[in-house]
Amino acid sequence: MATARTNLAWDTLLDLGDARTGPLHDRLTRALRSAIRSGRIAPGSALPPSRTLATSLGCSRWVVTQAYEQLVAEGYLTARTGSATRVAEVGAAPDDRSPIQRQPRVPASTQYDLAPGLPDLREFPRQRWAEAVRTQLTTVPYADLGYPEPGGSQRLREMLTEYLQRVRGAVLAASDITICTSVTDGVARLCRALLAAGHTHLAVEDPGWTRLRQTVERVGLTTVGIRVDDLGFRVEDLASQPSVRAALLTPAHQFPTGVVLAPARRAALLEWARRVDGIVLEDDYDAEFRYDRRPVGALQGAEPSRVALFGSLSKTLSPALGLGWMVTPARWSEAMRSPELGGPSPSALDQLAFAAFVESGGYDRFLRASRTRYRKRRDVLVEALAAKLPDCELSGVAAGLHLVLRLDPARTVAAKVVRRAAHAGVHVVDLDAYRLEPDPESPGLVLGYGNLPDSAIEPAVDRLAAAID
Repeated sequence: MATARTNLAWDTLLDLGDARTGPLHDRLTRALRSAIRSGRIAPGSALPPSRTLATSLGCSRWVVTQAYEQLVAEGYLTARTGSATRVAEVGAAPDDRSPIQRQPRVPASTQYDLAPGLPDLREFPRQRWAEAVRTQLTTVPYADLGYPEPGGSQRLREMLTEYLQRVRGAVLAASDITICTSVTDGVARLCRALLAAGHTHLAVEDPGWTRLRQTVERVGLTTVGIRVDDLGFRVEDLASQPSVRAALLTPAHQFPTGVVLAPARRAALLEWARRVDGIVLEDDYDAEFRYDRRPVGALQGAEPSRVALFGSLSKTLSPALGLGWMVTPARWSEAMRSPELGGPSPSALDQLAFAAFVESGGYDRFLRASRTRYRKRRDVLVEALAAKLPDCELSGVAAGLHLVLRLDPARTVAAKVVRRAAHAGVHVVDLDAYRLEPDPESPGLVLGYGNLPDSAIEPAVDRLAAAID
């Protein structure tokens, strides 16, 4: 079993199944037992307090205490008064079946920026990051100060292997990970490899992240828009696109609509990839931030040989770090490190600093604090919009750092609202900016609140409401 890189297991992804498989406390017991036996929760890791886990799961504290007591009795956990409940150091051999072994420019006159795409930059952990970098500068072996390793720092890749297994339910080895500068960089690399392998088309979500679609087209692939509805990416529409054997989507939190890819469509998408000998490019967009629903595991964990998983620090810490990663099926991993496919690697010191930040538990603590802060901010924004714009429908509010404000097509032109809001010092984005073709029958605005100060919410909504009125 891999050595633990962090002593916290608060954000472990737990698959509780549904009510047909038994009482909730039994399902939680099985989920925790499976995570421990598979190695996703390492020996010595601290589990969250019962109240914290109960709040996260939306259940009573009794459910959690019953599960903990049962696992203590079985020897999987140890519990002492005044100390955290931890995974036992012995009796935690891996399960034999476990696979783990192997956007528009912001006008200068903008006072309130409600465009999506940024986290709260004021909350960047400057001191802790500086300490992590300083520690690496004073302790790193001289050999690590040379040219970066192909694929990224081995230490960071090993850390990400454990982290993605624990938090996203991914199935991978360190050799499957390539460190890149961003999701866009990673997608561009894989698309170049796909083009070299004979792919000509790639399916994208409509609406979807415009910058990624443009990146794919610059590489030389033809994008094919697949409509997104209330259940997510319409997988059934791929049947009419025989030239498509690759698809790029955001299943955990679709951008910009905020919907989650429905379970039946997740299964259908993987079946399609197997049938056409294709690949799914999974942008794990906003997966860290969820408020009113349980976390959704990465699609990659269900079919690692057919799904490439992409992530970065741009929506959690800062895009200025220029640090991301991709998990690719083994047959593509070596090609991802080819100089012909990629650009410059992220700073080796930043890679090591991030590895140390995660290993210390600092990244987990930062994300928990961020979730609390963003949830409160979202609640204030939703309340203000409901009070000032009661006739406008909101969607995509359960997770992420943005929401969609639907406008009345009979009375409102979204592009006109954007212009009027800009004159009032409020930057918002037309939903049509992310569509392949404008849809005047379904106007809307995409409102980001990640980097919006709490004190700015009320005046920003007042000015936006005046622009819509």
